[in-house]
Amino acid sequence: MTYAVSPAADPQGPSSLSQLYGEHHPWLLRWLRGKLSCTDHAADLAQDTFVKLLATPSERAVTLREPRAYLTTVARRLLIDHYRRQSLEQAWLATLAQLPAPAAPSAEERLLILETLHQIDAMLDGLGAKVRTAFLLSQLEGLAYADIAARLNISERTVKRYMVQAFEQCILLLA
Repeated sequence: MTYAVSPAADPQGPSSLSQLYGEHHPWLLRWLRGKLSCTDHAADLAQDTFVKLLATPSERAVTLREPRAYLTTVARRLLIDHYRRQSLEQAWLATLAQLPAPAAPSAEERLLILETLHQIDAMLDGLGAKVRTAFLLSQLEGLAYADIAARLNISERTVKRYMVQAFEQCILLLA
């Protein structure tokens, strides 16, 4: 669902981002505190919500008709990303705990690997379900396009198209 914005100034609504921040930040922070167990994470996500508005040029010059609904939508998406990152980090830490001490990567290597995992997760999240499945079958299981086509009950040409989409997504994230 998207929320409409009005380029005309609404006398009832905020006329600038600073006014929007002043009027709605405390409310958004309370809302996020109710969703998270950590007040620091709630404060970070509230700030990130407004940073998203700053990073979106079209939002700077417009007045939101339903600012709380819009802020909730942006914050909810950031919250989902937060939980996804947290889950990925916990899985990585569990994997590290199973490694023998001599085989464990250094702190710098751990950080680089975790950052790479976040990039891969973002790339996979940007793909449709069938495209993601085809890509993972190719890259993780090493299946040929004909085998992927048979497994997914699609044509080999469709597999090729899916792979192009997946690789384009990879390139976009690397750029």
